[in-house]
Amino acid sequence: MIKKTKIVATVGPASQSKEVLKQMIINGVNVFRLNFSHGTHEYHQNNLSTIREVAKELGARVGILQDISGPKIRTLELKEPFELKSGDRLDFYKEHIIGEKIAPNHYKLGINHPEILDMLKIGEYIYLYDGSIRAIVVKISDDKVESVIENDGFLSSNKGINFPNTRINIDVITTKDKDDLLWGIENNVDFLAISFVQNAHDIDEVKQILAQNNAKIAIFAKIEKFDAVENIDEIIKTSDGIMVARGDLGIEVPYFKVPNIQKQIIFKANQASKPVITATQMLFSLAKTKNATRAEISDVANAVLDGTDAVMLSEESAVGIDPANAVDIMAKTIIETEKNYPYNKFSIFDDFDETDIMMRSSVHLARDLNVNALIALTSSGKSAIKMARYRPNASIIAAAHSEKTLNFLSIVWGVNAAVLVDGDKRDLTDLIKDAVNTSLKQGFIDKDKTYILTAGFPTGVEGSCNLIRLLKKEQIEYYLR
Repeated sequence: MIKKTKIVATVGPASQSKEVLKQMIINGVNVFRLNFSHGTHEYHQNNLSTIREVAKELGARVGILQDISGPKIRTLELKEPFELKSGDRLDFYKEHIIGEKIAPNHYKLGINHPEILDMLKIGEYIYLYDGSIRAIVVKISDDKVESVIENDGFLSSNKGINFPNTRINIDVITTKDKDDLLWGIENNVDFLAISFVQNAHDIDEVKQILAQNNAKIAIFAKIEKFDAVENIDEIIKTSDGIMVARGDLGIEVPYFKVPNIQKQIIFKANQASKPVITATQMLFSLAKTKNATRAEISDVANAVLDGTDAVMLSEESAVGIDPANAVDIMAKTIIETEKNYPYNKFSIFDDFDETDIMMRSSVHLARDLNVNALIALTSSGKSAIKMARYRPNASIIAAAHSEKTLNFLSIVWGVNAAVLVDGDKRDLTDLIKDAVNTSLKQGFIDKDKTYILTAGFPTGVEGSCNLIRLLKKEQIEYYLR
């Protein structure tokens, strides 16, 4: 059984070898994530080259997602780790200093974005070490912000800081990010994940950089800020896809609200025909052990049932003890869950345009005629995405004349095969012949089985899908002449 929900896996020290990457693809990886919070351009270049070499050897289509770090707020260097106790004083200085203990139960430190301290108010909370330590602001002066620690914990250099109650007004795209973006453009990545997005303007800023460089890369907004949750509708409308980044999100909002937020975001993304990735700590135990917990398996299964297009591995595949095993466990969980998947979602989505109606009709026909697959002849990939929105039981074969389009569809639910057709052909019959012949040669279709094909006329015009054709043995043989 072929899984329909896709797997995104982060590449890191544990998974950068050719042998491991090969086994990860065999086990079910559809997209590899390059995490630019770590590593140099040379490091990522080596990993990218290896991924593409292995994918070519396997004859597999694998997408590349570049995840830029954004303005992650961190502690600066500490002379030695702080052993903080509830009631201790912790001062945040508005200059770059080395953190140290200055008196019994009293510490000071600097942060990498000190301008944020001017945005704080008394009574607001500061979370350190990615949420494990909480402090409350008690006094603000010209040179520092004073706080009181509310729970015990150890703090070391370069640890994450969150300000869940504070409206942060800083650029989402840093100088480093712009440099990383240019690397991504030069290396023709397929997806770009933008960290700490707060509103649609942040996405527009990235679009401008891409336009200035004549680059087409799908932009995925990472939802990990409270403001992003508040502005989710405009963010979904502006971006090409969404990532529910539950790590920082679980600090920015009460963690017990994350499951419902996840479900709401996935539904909204499905409604808008935008691919959505569910990420962070899905199989976290596999970073250190060979077996996932029952709760983690349920987490993956529930994300699948929520309607996510893809689930993501982070530490599990980047630094885990057995990345290929993590992929295997995730793939098996997806396949088992999809045996009871709520396919054919016709009644829960609104139709926005003619393409939506055509795709809904094609999925209806596929169900009623029990076809073996749907073939979407598409120029931009949108008709295949809209087809996938209705979650057909049959697999989707995407046929396009652009490698970029087919690579983008590597992250879309249910698009299990990609066929490259001749971009010079403009006659619809010739294009259908090309798609059918190539699909047959690559083993995606069988001339003795039944398929639904969708296409648009005139060809090559985005949003022109206006044809649904039933392909049985006699029709397939006609196109093979």
